[in-house]
Amino acid sequence: MVIIKKSEQLMLMQKAGRITAEALLVARENVRVGISTKELDTKIRRFIEKCGATPSFLGYNGFPGSACISLNNQVIHGIPSDKVIIKDGDIVKVDVGARYRGYNGDSARTFAVGKVSDEALRLISVTEQSFYEAMKVAKAGNRVGDIGYAIESFVISNGFSVVREYVGHGVGADLHEDPSVPNYGTQGRGPRLYSGMTLAIEPMVNAGFANVKVLKDGWTVVTADGKLSAHYENSIAITDGDPILLTDAEN
Repeated sequence: MVIIKKSEQLMLMQKAGRITAEALLVARENVRVGISTKELDTKIRRFIEKCGATPSFLGYNGFPGSACISLNNQVIHGIPSDKVIIKDGDIVKVDVGARYRGYNGDSARTFAVGKVSDEALRLISVTEQSFYEAMKVAKAGNRVGDIGYAIESFVISNGFSVVREYVGHGVGADLHEDPSVPNYGTQGRGPRLYSGMTLAIEPMVNAGFANVKVLKDGWTVVTADGKLSAHYENSIAITDGDPILLTDAEN
């Protein structure tokens, strides 16, 4: 069931979203050669808690970290670990959620560490821009398929592929709500968008083929061909005009 948020609920979601966005700024400041993904996760958790919120991911379906931290060919759901040390040339995906007074923000970024390849930089850029292509059609009266089509068509035109097994979603009192928001679709198809809907739109883009697999830890998703993957996500609110970016450090 799609939940339409009222103005007071949207205000709480903006607060949760801002904490989430600022947690990603903490991640950006600390992603560096030599830091472990566990130490990075701890810094993110402490910041979220200092803001009076709780990490949305910690314990979610048993997930052991406060953030999903995924390197290079890892697509999503990387488990923070003392044994995983960030190196020069890595691309690091950090996916963060913060729960504030009953509502969640959800956002992700991909950070380049040191000297990375030109292809990696282009992959990160295309992934980010594909989100903003989706923003252009994320308004009341359009459909979820318009969002997916905008993302996939832009990604494919740049020679990359979108992950199909994992998708965006509604977000609110629950971290994952209806509707599902795939990063592919057909224009004019899928659930209709209404003012007050809140969505987490999150392109996951692979440098090679779209196929992915899950590692033995039961969480970490990697590209099947071993090539790089990038991730970019924000929580937004649908309006009759331009959408509101909820995971905004400036709001």
